[in-house]
Amino acid sequence: MAQMNYLTQCTFDFGALAQLPKVLKAHGVARPFVVTDPGLKANGLLDQLLTALGAAPAGVFTDTPANPTESASAKAAEAYRAADADAIIAFGGGSSMDLAKAMGLMVTHEGPFERLGASQRGMKFITKIPPLIAVPTTAGTGSEVSPGAVVILDNGRKETFVSAFLVPVAAVCDPELTLGLPPGLTAATGMDAMTHCIEAVLTPVVHPPAEAIGLDGAERIATYIERAVKDGSDREARWHMMMGSFEGALAFAKGLGAVHGLSHALGRIHELKLHHGTLNAVILPHSLAMIGNAAEAKFARLRRALGLAPDADLSQYITDLNARIGLPASLSAMGVKQEHGENAIDYAVSDLATLSNAVPFDAEKYRELFSRAL
Repeated sequence: MAQMNYLTQCTFDFGALAQLPKVLKAHGVARPFVVTDPGLKANGLLDQLLTALGAAPAGVFTDTPANPTESASAKAAEAYRAADADAIIAFGGGSSMDLAKAMGLMVTHEGPFERLGASQRGMKFITKIPPLIAVPTTAGTGSEVSPGAVVILDNGRKETFVSAFLVPVAAVCDPELTLGLPPGLTAATGMDAMTHCIEAVLTPVVHPPAEAIGLDGAERIATYIERAVKDGSDREARWHMMMGSFEGALAFAKGLGAVHGLSHALGRIHELKLHHGTLNAVILPHSLAMIGNAAEAKFARLRRALGLAPDADLSQYITDLNARIGLPASLSAMGVKQEHGENAIDYAVSDLATLSNAVPFDAEKYRELFSRAL
């Protein structure tokens, strides 16, 4: 029996950032605490946010790492408590939004933090966190409307936290904030969103509204990603890429798959600092090749959405698209080595995304996926 839930309020368009004070007021927020990263502080986007707010926030945390960690989340939680804040503004890409969610859990739930993780079936322990308003500056993760966060624990595990209570109470999506995104990051985050859309469509979980949104998101990204990469000031392309990212997260309420299982596992390799969206882009064509005829009806729908011929090879399409937008062709090109594989496989098998993959994936399947992608 299908059970379908959807999702949160979103203010979306060029200039949406100016509506942030109104959004905060609507949710009774008087002392927001901003979570962001060093890059947005350095490039001036944080200043744009603070100007839009008008009044100074209760506090600002700018030390979000590229892959959010338990220790960084704990530092942010300590600062949040000291600021006597009453809500959180997550400003940035998926890292800032995931860290903000982890911080929200820490200030409202007793430890140990890892007990709340999906691998511990901790969803049942998660309750309300402070009001969270998400303002994305990339078009990729869709964390502004998703019920999940991914955090590297102090024990080294890359853990997923999932709960309806982690869905931001509001999202403010302003494509203007993405105009300065460099080509490489535009490509990587865009393919992150594409992977969300495709994996959500392919998972066998029954959720037709999410599947339809995933197909629409994939169509938008396929149409506009090359334009956005080529010309970052292309406002039409930026609008549709942000909408595609938003839709990707709406779609993966239905679930994800083995691409994310392996990507999460490899993303925990501290010394490599691998970008999640780039990992997804590199792994995706090999996952599609392994799924093959097992999801032919859904492959047909994806081909139509992507504007491909009825007999087109989806795997080759993604490989070619990655090449055109300048993404690496293999994991080894990103610095991954054979010896990283076995430990990653153990983590991938237990990742929450594996449970909803289009076809069952065990250690042997992941070993093959890793070998293909390497």
